[in-house]
Amino acid sequence: MLHGFLESSQIWKAFAEDLSKEYRVVTVDFPGHGRSQIIGEVHSMEMMAETVKFVLDKLEITENVIVGHSMGGYVSLAFAQMYPDFIKGIGLFHSQASADSDETKENRRRTINIVRRNRIGFISSFIPDLFAEANIPKFQDEIDLLKKHASEISPEGIIAAIEGMKQRSSKLDLLMQAKIPFLFIAGKEDSRIPVQNVMAQAILPELAEVLILSNVGHMGFIEAKTETLQMIKGFLNQVYK
Repeated sequence: MLHGFLESSQIWKAFAEDLSKEYRVVTVDFPGHGRSQIIGEVHSMEMMAETVKFVLDKLEITENVIVGHSMGGYVSLAFAQMYPDFIKGIGLFHSQASADSDETKENRRRTINIVRRNRIGFISSFIPDLFAEANIPKFQDEIDLLKKHASEISPEGIIAAIEGMKQRSSKLDLLMQAKIPFLFIAGKEDSRIPVQNVMAQAILPELAEVLILSNVGHMGFIEAKTETLQMIKGFLNQVYK
C-alpha cells in the first residue's frame, strides 16, 4: 500500500491492521516522506518504484497487488511498467494514469515557489482542500494530524515529489495493454482527480472494477473508510481467488 503526496505509511495503519488478518501487507515511506530520507532534487515516479522493488526484494516477495493513493497510484503504474512480472493487480485510489497537462505543470511550478516561501502555510491550506467541503468539520482531527505529519517533511522533500509528479509520463498505454485487473476508487467531490477523468480511464483495461463515492473528495480512506476498505478486500479476493 503506497501513500500519496505529503503523506506517509501511517495513513494505512487501520487498513493494514484489518487486511493483515488475511494478507501480508507492506507499507513504505517514499523518499523525503515519513522516516525516509531525501535521495535527490527530483523524486521521479520510477525512482520511487525502485525503492518499492528494493523493499520487496529484501522481504523476498515475488508477486503483489499494489494499492496506491494519489501519488502512490502514479508510482504503482511506474512499478507495473518496470516490473510487470511482479504485479498481479493495481488499485488506483484517487489516482489516474494521465500525465500532467500544461496547465497542471504550471500550477505545480507555482506550488514549488509557494513551498519555498511558506511551506507551513501551503500545507495548512492544501490538506483541507483534499476533503469534500462538507467533510472538513467532520474530520477536523484527522486533518490536523495530516497537517502535523506533513509539516515534518522538509521543503526539499516536498519539492522533489512535486517535480517528480510534474515530469511523469502518461501510463494510459499500460491501462490498455496490461492483462492484470485494475481497481479505480474515485470521489465525486475530488478537486484533484476529477471523477470524469477516472471514469474515462476505467474503461481502458481489460479487467477493471470501479467504486464512485458520493460526498467524498480526495481522501476516501478517511472520508469513506468502511466502503473503500470493503472494496479493496473484494478486489484482493478476486485477484487471489
